Amino acid sequence: MKRILLPAGGAILATGLLAAGLAGTANANAVPDWASDTLAKDAPAAAQVVEFWTKVNGATNNLAKAKPYTWETKATSKLKVSGGYTPDTKASTVQPIGEEKKTASKTKNINLPKTIGKVFFVDSEGELKWCSGTSIQGKYKNLVATAGHCVYDDNKNASVMEQWVFVPGYYQGKTPFGIYVGKTAYTHYDYSVYNDRDRDYAFVTVYNGFQPGAGAATKVTPEEYKKYEGKKEPKKVSVSKEEFRKGIHDPATADYYGFDWGTRDKATGPDFPGAEVTKVEVSENTYKRSGFGKGNGKRFGEPIVENVTYEDAFAYYKNQQKNADKFPGTIKLDKRGNSTITHYYVQQWFKPGTSGSYYRIDFYIFKDVNKDLGALGNNVGGQGVAWNQKTGGKVFVFGYPADAHKDGHKAYTGVTPKWCYGATSGKTYASAAYKAEEHVALKCAMTPGADGSPWLVKYSNAKRLGYVNGVTSLFHDQDGNDRYDYSSSPYFDGETATVYNQAANAWSGSVPK
Repeated sequence: MKRILLPAGGAILATGLLAAGLAGTANANAVPDWASDTLAKDAPAAAQVVEFWTKVNGATNNLAKAKPYTWETKATSKLKVSGGYTPDTKASTVQPIGEEKKTASKTKNINLPKTIGKVFFVDSEGELKWCSGTSIQGKYKNLVATAGHCVYDDNKNASVMEQWVFVPGYYQGKTPFGIYVGKTAYTHYDYSVYNDRDRDYAFVTVYNGFQPGAGAATKVTPEEYKKYEGKKEPKKVSVSKEEFRKGIHDPATADYYGFDWGTRDKATGPDFPGAEVTKVEVSENTYKRSGFGKGNGKRFGEPIVENVTYEDAFAYYKNQQKNADKFPGTIKLDKRGNSTITHYYVQQWFKPGTSGSYYRIDFYIFKDVNKDLGALGNNVGGQGVAWNQKTGGKVFVFGYPADAHKDGHKAYTGVTPKWCYGATSGKTYASAAYKAEEHVALKCAMTPGADGSPWLVKYSNAKRLGYVNGVTSLFHDQDGNDRYDYSSSPYFDGETATVYNQAANAWSGSVPK
């Protein structure tokens, strides 16, 4: 069992985090196995975190903008055998939460656990990132397991990531089981203070599930709308011309009525999509010069002869003398009642415009926009936890790989979860590049994005449940071809159990509506 010790005579850091770990400890100078840090300190803060990711007032969903968290700069060197691992205490397990119904037929397909999802956060560079994680068993069914570096930022003196949430079953911006805001992060003291890769795991308590957008709209007055600080939305409602006129003449409502101007017909050619044809009257000479066929200026049918009275024909004639463009027809005057006007038409193609409309603005607020979904474990279940298990056993790894391999080949998208299966290394392994001395390795070609993926032993494909016995910490290139072919995890031992037990007994609560 490796431990990083404080320098002889060195002072213990007087941080609140360390004080929490030392509470109730008989020896005040003893180094605690666990450390904790606050993520969202209370329910109002948690509500603001959900608002940040979902932007419920209409802006872009930030969850969809996040990218996989990658802190490696190049493919790691080969892992080196560092000897076997001797369990520090008795092997033990904690049972999973509940069971899913067994499948009726036998199948070779792997049933993905309902417990897995993505961990979202903002890193020290202010960028939106995500890792993988899973719901696990705990006293209050409110616990998530992931990698330590998906909670603590290595580039910022191991301070916690901001805006931390877990979204089980996440898919393209959708949150089918709600959003679970992190309340308190628990990890090993050596990782919190020294970034010890052999302790690269974390257990996070989360508030009850939070589902934005579930409330009903309530119509309110403009004054109530202005005062309300939650989700709200104005809506245009079509009204009649009479209501519009009445509304604008009332000082109390004049600001909430308006008119949307339509668009005018636009001249086009006959081949324009949706173009329509109308007729334009022209003189007899123009008509005779126009050709036949389909197109602007082409003849629109045969001339139309209109039988009129002599008086009407004479009036038309007089007006034609003043404005030939307005009265282009050919006139035949006959006092015996046979007067006629002959009209000549050509084609004009156009794109129809839209007519204007009157509207009123109504105001709505959403008081119950945020629905409390209850505890995480009650909604998706939770994996069990195991420690001090023999190495060399079979495990399933479930996560969301997304980044390209170091040679540029992109095998995964990160949209849907993937899995690896195999036997872990019988020996523990070391990586000098990342100061890991006691990692357990597995042949697996997942890429970053799968950081924090649970390693499940004794996984039941029918129940979709097993025991978390590791989390993906590092990705390795063992054959030197610039492609990841191995993943590794810290070994879960008795000290891991100590950290887990602190988190498993911590209450979190719910988020306000």
